[in-house]
Amino acid sequence: MADTATSPTQPDTVWFLNGPNANLYGLDANRVYGSDSYPTLQARCEAKAASLGLTLKFVQSNWEGQLVDWIQEARGTAGGIIINAAGLTYSSVPILDALLSFPGRIIEVHMSNIWRRESFRHHSYISKAADGVIAGLGGDGYELAIEAMSRLLRR
Repeated sequence: MADTATSPTQPDTVWFLNGPNANLYGLDANRVYGSDSYPTLQARCEAKAASLGLTLKFVQSNWEGQLVDWIQEARGTAGGIIINAAGLTYSSVPILDALLSFPGRIIEVHMSNIWRRESFRHHSYISKAADGVIAGLGGDGYELAIEAMSRLLRR
């Protein structure tokens, strides 16, 4: 059962949630998502978080329900969530509802510029819950999201 606390007990803890197919980063022949592999992105993000004094939980799932479970688990244990819901960005009301119940800060991030891609990618359910959105900067956007989260948590 997920924690139902309403305020974070570890405000310097950030969950970075990655959705379907993020584990394939770096393997895309078209390089839409850059050349960094998922493990490389994870290492970059963990180093950035550590340099800012944040504890980072960096996870990936291809399953919508697992992402919802993690969002619920972050309640009461994290000050913020950074999320790249990937393809679920455009379709998942359950992820939106879970994010709307999260009492901390939320940043939506995308490797590619979703507004330069197919029109179905131009609407994000995640944005309704997010404090901000970073898109189109590849792995640098992931690190920028961690920096932005650090600032939001310290305000």
